[in-house]
Amino acid sequence: MFNERENYWMNKKLLAVAVAGALALPGVALAQSSVTISGFLKMSFGQYKLGNMNSAARPAGTNNTESRLTDDSSRIVFNIREDLGGGVSAIAQVDWRIAPDSAADGGGPTGNNHIGLRSATWGQIIFGRQDMHYGLRESNLTAKGDLKSDSISLLAYVQSCNVASVCLKRSIANATRTPNAIYYRTPTWGGLDVYLGYSTNPLGAQEGDIGSTQRKGSGYNVNPVFNGGNWTVGYSYWQAKQDAPTVTTLDERGDRIAGSYRWGGLMVGLAWDKSKLKTALGGVQTNNRTAWSIPVQYTWGPHGVYGHYTEAKDDKGTAGGSSTGAKMYAITYAYDLSKRTSFAVNYAQIKNDSRAAYDFFTTGSGNIGTATSVVAAGEDPRNLTFTLRHAF
Repeated sequence: MFNERENYWMNKKLLAVAVAGALALPGVALAQSSVTISGFLKMSFGQYKLGNMNSAARPAGTNNTESRLTDDSSRIVFNIREDLGGGVSAIAQVDWRIAPDSAADGGGPTGNNHIGLRSATWGQIIFGRQDMHYGLRESNLTAKGDLKSDSISLLAYVQSCNVASVCLKRSIANATRTPNAIYYRTPTWGGLDVYLGYSTNPLGAQEGDIGSTQRKGSGYNVNPVFNGGNWTVGYSYWQAKQDAPTVTTLDERGDRIAGSYRWGGLMVGLAWDKSKLKTALGGVQTNNRTAWSIPVQYTWGPHGVYGHYTEAKDDKGTAGGSSTGAKMYAITYAYDLSKRTSFAVNYAQIKNDSRAAYDFFTTGSGNIGTATSVVAAGEDPRNLTFTLRHAF
């Protein structure tokens, strides 16, 4: 019969055996995975103004300015990796968007979210939701500056005008991540990386083939990028067809070329884009828009100046026509307060033709951290903002 002291040590031994046994179970193998938490908080404060106010679309006395405190796509990112042996790793990512200005969830895991496998020999394949096509533009302005100043404001949109010449912008490749995606990246071959994407339904939330008498949707992205030390050039091909189309459904085709050259702290780039849309059921070309952008940046020490000039030409499709082009100017000065914290001053302006309604990226009804304002045809938005960013 054990005394109290012997009972104590026996219980300690039994607990140690139990813990060791639990750690040996297959379900606890997850403890061998590495989880990295990163992300950034980024907010902008400034003044948004509409020039050339369209009296036909605005009641008399309507305000044309607004002070805004806006989220700039703040996020918390969880990256998971497990070594499977033989040079192969299991990988996963959860990119959770938050909105510090409203103390609310910014939409949940709406960033690049995936699970997949990676190998130094044969590359990487992932399944989930991924950036495709829309992000290729060679501008680094929004890394520390205001997201709304991005050249994507013109490059990733076309004009959709009705018979009454009321025009609204329409995104290409969602102007964000593509859902239902299978995405493959090759190993780097002498500076060349090739990204191949396929989506079972690129323009919808879920697949909708079962029970439908219409054609099945699909999306494709081919994106080779070559890095030559102090220069980079890339091409992106995009094609998207939505599941179960209706008379208003549009099929998308996009081609974009972007490149840049660096001399020390100076970088000059060029991006060219052609976007075409046609009706899914009739094949009528509604949009045929060409746009281009020249990004420039100069960095020295903790300082950086970033800018771009971007122009969208008149849309030659049936939903476009004359006076549907626009010009955009943007400039940002950023200062690194530390390796993780930066401050930036940004100014951007869009000059729309009389029938064009381009607006700043993420601005408008239903977008992140902004008021539900929508630019009317012919109006000219401008934005002066101050941006604070902290990465972790």
